[in-house]
Amino acid sequence: MDRHALAEPPSGGAKGAELLDLIHRLGFVQLDSINTVARAHDMILFSRRPSYRAGNLKRLYESDKALFEHWTHDAAVIPMAFYPHWHLRFQRDADLLKSRWKNWRRDGFEQRFETVLQHIRDHGPVSSSDVGKDEKKGSGGWWDWHPSKTALEFLWRSGALTVIGRQGFQKRYDLTERVIETHLCPGNMPCDAEETVDWLCNAALDRLGFATSGELAAFWDTVTTSEAKSWCEQGLIQGKLEEIEVTCADGKLRKVIARPTISEDAEAAPRPPGRIRVLSPFDPMLRDRNRAERLFGFHYRIEVFVPAPKRTYGYYVFPLLEGDRLIGRIDMKANRDCGALQISALWPERSVRWSDARTKRLQSELDRVRRFAGLDNVEFARDWLNDPK
Repeated sequence: MDRHALAEPPSGGAKGAELLDLIHRLGFVQLDSINTVARAHDMILFSRRPSYRAGNLKRLYESDKALFEHWTHDAAVIPMAFYPHWHLRFQRDADLLKSRWKNWRRDGFEQRFETVLQHIRDHGPVSSSDVGKDEKKGSGGWWDWHPSKTALEFLWRSGALTVIGRQGFQKRYDLTERVIETHLCPGNMPCDAEETVDWLCNAALDRLGFATSGELAAFWDTVTTSEAKSWCEQGLIQGKLEEIEVTCADGKLRKVIARPTISEDAEAAPRPPGRIRVLSPFDPMLRDRNRAERLFGFHYRIEVFVPAPKRTYGYYVFPLLEGDRLIGRIDMKANRDCGALQISALWPERSVRWSDARTKRLQSELDRVRRFAGLDNVEFARDWLNDPK
């Protein structure tokens, strides 16, 4: 938890350099468009720094250019200092998407590359609605992009374009050479795959504390599992790493890789505060669902794409953290028409005895969330406290 900045009391600076330090510590912050209460990236930062407000991240990203947007396991904002290590990702995404999208996207996107680039050279930054106006969008749903939209995404993922910000939640793209310092642009600096893999594995282990080779590979989702396994084997031989066993929530032991200082680091970590915190479903602590379940015994799956009658809990349910335990989940949304944070249901975990004291701590947290979301009051449904399922 300390590696995810959840062991210390939620306090401290939440803008400028202090916010950048927090994101650097986390590694990245996942972006998501769903705005049930607030967007996921804002909830992630708020849960650690209650003085945080959404404009602070936007300023750091779009005005200060201290962050760039690209993919880890999903779209995320990443410290600009890490940009040189994304050249390998650009290369691998180019190879992967060119073959994958030939079968997944409609034909013709590769023929739109130069047209799209020239349009941006001539007219400046664009969104997907500014290109391909003469191209008919397919009927295959939200992902059925027209060829120029696909070209934009490919050119961004492969490094020729950079996302400079979002309007609403729509990305704005510009030529990379206009945004990134010239010596850092793809093609202007060598891409050493071995050096990048070493950096990515080290950086992942720093942010996880201990991990399997598969978990290291999944953290940034650039390194392959075989590369991560080789990195771990080499680190063990050199004495830079050691194999330890951690006790999982079910009592089973699991072999993982850690640095030799892991015991001292664990002893020095602060004890998590007892207050309850609402977490985003995409919080760094939870993004690896299987790891979270092994370590905390908390089974969580987002049900946004599950038909309503088949949902176990709800459309967008928030996990609840108390100290070092995940104690339940809550279904809530911001009703901006009436200015209320509406609480539909709460499900404590089976092992948690829900007391009046816990209810009061939760109500205090919900009031903090209410203020963060710019709402006037908290409303509870009559049967909001449910028995665990």
